[in-house]
Amino acid sequence: MTREAVRAHKPNIILIYSDQHRGDTVGCLGDSGVLTPNLDALAAEGVAFDHCYTNAPLCMPARASMMTGQYVCQHGVWNNRVAADRSGPSHVRSIKEAGYHTALIGKTHLYVHQGAQDTRRHVQELEDWGFVDTHELTGPRATAHIDSPYTDYLKEKGLLDIHRRYMSAYNQIVGAGNRPWEDPPSPLPTEDHLDSYTGRTAVEWIHHYRDDKPFYLQVLFPGPHDPFDSPAEYRAMYNPSDMPLGIMEKPVEPISPVVKGVLERCKLDGMTQEQKQILRVIYNAKISLIDRQIGDLVQALSETGRLDDTWIVYTSDHGELLGDRRLSHKMVFYEEAARVPCIIRPAGGMNGWRSKALVEQTDIPATLLDIAQADPLTDSNGQSLLHQVVAGPDDPAAQNGKEAVFSELFSYSMVRTERYKMSVDSISRQPVELFDLAEDPGERVNLVHVPKTEDIRRTLLATYLDPLLNRLDREKLRQAMAKDNRLSEILKRGQVSV
Repeated sequence: MTREAVRAHKPNIILIYSDQHRGDTVGCLGDSGVLTPNLDALAAEGVAFDHCYTNAPLCMPARASMMTGQYVCQHGVWNNRVAADRSGPSHVRSIKEAGYHTALIGKTHLYVHQGAQDTRRHVQELEDWGFVDTHELTGPRATAHIDSPYTDYLKEKGLLDIHRRYMSAYNQIVGAGNRPWEDPPSPLPTEDHLDSYTGRTAVEWIHHYRDDKPFYLQVLFPGPHDPFDSPAEYRAMYNPSDMPLGIMEKPVEPISPVVKGVLERCKLDGMTQEQKQILRVIYNAKISLIDRQIGDLVQALSETGRLDDTWIVYTSDHGELLGDRRLSHKMVFYEEAARVPCIIRPAGGMNGWRSKALVEQTDIPATLLDIAQADPLTDSNGQSLLHQVVAGPDDPAAQNGKEAVFSELFSYSMVRTERYKMSVDSISRQPVELFDLAEDPGERVNLVHVPKTEDIRRTLLATYLDPLLNRLDREKLRQAMAKDNRLSEILKRGQVSV
């Protein structure tokens, strides 16, 4: 198979995009503690990229980069309080203009969620991004106060009140203190869980699609984002004592301002090993639920005769800390939050293989555009992975990726090369973290103030971070600061309260 053969006609494309799935929690990527047979099957017929990084370890900034192909310092979505310009670059719009029928099912988080809303009031915004069919849902926590087709479904089944009581209680618990291992199972039947609904709706869409155009479908699972409301039957698939412990120790000084803020928020000092293992179980169970929906989606493609003419891409917006380092959720640049799964199965499948190439999420829209024969995005450093996928594991470039990838959040910017990871204040460009991933893969020792690393810091800044931050849109950063007092505090005091 060659790139030219792939582009001889326009295949269907499905992007499966989950929320908060850390990069090491997939069976085929070496995690024997999680059950993901359907993701493993996709990887067995495609390419799994072991080192794929989000461009922001938070929902809206990451999703803005996925849509626009731009870094955070360009599109300006530094937090969840501002939205990207939907009239700007959009890989979905470009694919639509290349002759595709575009559709989405699930959580987009492309606009700010505030107060009581209904996702159907935002159809025009999604159409501006380039979507034709929209079946938009929210994340699990937002279902407590935002209406959508899913809440209508629950209301019709007489389940909405019990679901909203669960979510409202969870939101109050999070406000009072963070004990994520205590998240109770969903009170709903498994078939009515938000992720089950998302997968089933995607299956129905595939079965009912009749247009002559090829389709580009985004299936945007709201999970495994917290609350970890995995059904009891999926939790029963796991034994807590079998779960890896990960990193129990807190970070030691020097600690970046963002890490300090997240540590203060999480309050996990008293977490026991057993509680951390329970947390892993209820998180893994939610991933296994999504994995089941992916299996049903692939089966629907097979039943409709489309599997051999459909590319499938799986990734997530960012990772999850799962109690590692006494941290939970995301919002930092540690591997647990910054690295995400990336599996690409070409139409018809292939003999699966793994690549250690360093890639980032802006490369995914570039790849989708290449498959669709659509125009590339403007002002994007995304590099298509299409040639790499179709050339196979014996190609000289199979294991070669970018020299460096980037991730940004809360006015801090991170570069990751093959050996080093460094983050800096995006305004002053003062380094706050430096890790030698060859000597310290667990990122336990911050070398930012070690004198002998001065040349390394200077080189990383001059070679990678200066060119990145020369693109910084200061007006968009100012607007983000105005929308979020927390971001202003980062810049004023070098502290963050998240």
